[in-house]
Amino acid sequence: MNAIQGRFTKLPIDNLILDPTNPRVARYLQMYRGQITDNEMGLALSAGSSEDSQGGTTFHSLRASIKTHGTVIQPILVNNKVEDGLVIIEGNTRAFIYREFKKNDDSGTWDDIPAIVYDNLDETDIDAIRLQAHLVGPRQWDAYSKAKYLDYLSNSRHLTTDQIIDFCGGQSTDVRRKIDAYQDMERNYRPLLDSDDQFDPSRFSAFDELQSPRIKEALTTAQYTTKDFARWVRDGLLYPNSLVRRLPAILADPKAKEVFLKDGAREAEKVLVSPSTFEALEDATLEQLANALVSRIEKMRYQNLRDLRNNLSSDENFALTQARDELTQLCADIASPNSNA
Repeated sequence: MNAIQGRFTKLPIDNLILDPTNPRVARYLQMYRGQITDNEMGLALSAGSSEDSQGGTTFHSLRASIKTHGTVIQPILVNNKVEDGLVIIEGNTRAFIYREFKKNDDSGTWDDIPAIVYDNLDETDIDAIRLQAHLVGPRQWDAYSKAKYLDYLSNSRHLTTDQIIDFCGGQSTDVRRKIDAYQDMERNYRPLLDSDDQFDPSRFSAFDELQSPRIKEALTTAQYTTKDFARWVRDGLLYPNSLVRRLPAILADPKAKEVFLKDGAREAEKVLVSPSTFEALEDATLEQLANALVSRIEKMRYQNLRDLRNNLSSDENFALTQARDELTQLCADIASPNSNA
């Protein structure tokens, strides 16, 4: 790949071409037939931005920020190709918001948008920019969109795993895991749905967890398949996604397995815990539980830490990871002014 160099300028907003192949919106636009209009692009951009990774910028907060500042803080990136015109490769949402402001005659100057223009980028250069901006950069895509793009690079563009890692870093096992999870979800989960509207990309992490050899071994031992797993995801039996890690223990316990197949993993997990202990903990307040956990961690001996390190698949490690995920999400929801919680 050649060194990528661009020039800063301002471009007329009406001359720009929004890119419907952008991975953030591609999954929403694939249901449309024929030419994609600005209206359809706007709906897709709004939906895709609203599902950004935790702590990311939503469509509405970005819109408010641009309106307040009267401009974009970061220029959009545009590929200037003779045969295609000025195609946006990064910044579709920002450009659409500019067009929306101009169309509605909102106060401000929305005719031209700051941009960095590249001449005749090839597909490899575009892939590199997208990977750096959205897989490891500050404007990351949601997990499903990342995996979808990795699958596209691997199986449609035929890039090797080493080439993908050269662009975005990471480890080959992680890239392969994401691609396998995406394919498992597409092959087994999507066909179970009545329409694309029912497809929930937030369930991707359940299929990511499925890639653990421990989980797949537990399924095989209990004589279940990936299609059974996908049906459990669809039916809400494996919610939240982190409970996938508990499948080996649940499927190995006859009573827990029975409860799981009827009422889901949350209820099945209660079977694996002493009822009296569970009831006592449920009566405690969040403050009491948080203080107790902090106190217990402060008193933890080094040998306890070594035991956790040496058995990453232990029930204790699972419980700690699940607590971390739930607390992280709770704190983000509390801090977010746009939270619907």
